[in-house]
Amino acid sequence: MNKLLLLLGCALFYSQPSFAVPGIDAIKVVSNPDGGQTYTVTIQILALMTLMTLLPSLLLAMTSFTRIMIVLGLLRQAIGTAQAPSNQVLLGLTLFLTAFIMMPVFDEVNEVAFKPYMEEKIDALVAIEKASGPFRTFMLKQTREADLELFMRIANRDDINSPEDIPFSMLVPAYVTSELKTAFQIGFLIFLPFLVIDLVVASVLMSMGMMMLSPMIISLPFKIMLFVLADGWALVLEMLAASFYV
Repeated sequence: MNKLLLLLGCALFYSQPSFAVPGIDAIKVVSNPDGGQTYTVTIQILALMTLMTLLPSLLLAMTSFTRIMIVLGLLRQAIGTAQAPSNQVLLGLTLFLTAFIMMPVFDEVNEVAFKPYMEEKIDALVAIEKASGPFRTFMLKQTREADLELFMRIANRDDINSPEDIPFSMLVPAYVTSELKTAFQIGFLIFLPFLVIDLVVASVLMSMGMMMLSPMIISLPFKIMLFVLADGWALVLEMLAASFYV
């Protein structure tokens, strides 16, 4: 990284003579003594910027973010509060809880891929290959076999005999599909106690002849009180974190 910053600084302050050829080489391959190949700094920066644009998609598709965000959104809908907590609060809570859940995976990636790459013990391609291992293990543990078989049928792949043979192009959509199923199952269980309160309040209002009064106005304070007394936030967050390590 220090070498990269030094090269960038030299490029910024270096003044080319008027007779120099304009522009820089798009691709320049240098052969290493061990038979490998190294690309120019320009291509490395281009690849890094491309990876940065894909980070939001990777965050959604390869971590616990999807399940947590959907469950918290369904929880807010079940309580009946339209904008409390706000989307920014839910997003921030989801990001930090995702970092907490994924920390063992991030630590393993740091040990097997990032540190050796920064110490120049391995090249970028080997680092990417080593970094994919912990994510593959995490996603396989959370992915249903039925979802994997679904995408195997779609891709017409019958040559996969072990989890290590599953390509990421098939594993990632199967993992996201499983996460959607799990999130909606958890959301259904969260909805049930609040639905019971809505039914009881609606029945009481009907028996009193107050049919013009919306049951939501009466049931909302009771649902908030029930959620607070039961320490609902702690229970939901604990359940979400534990669901990834069962």
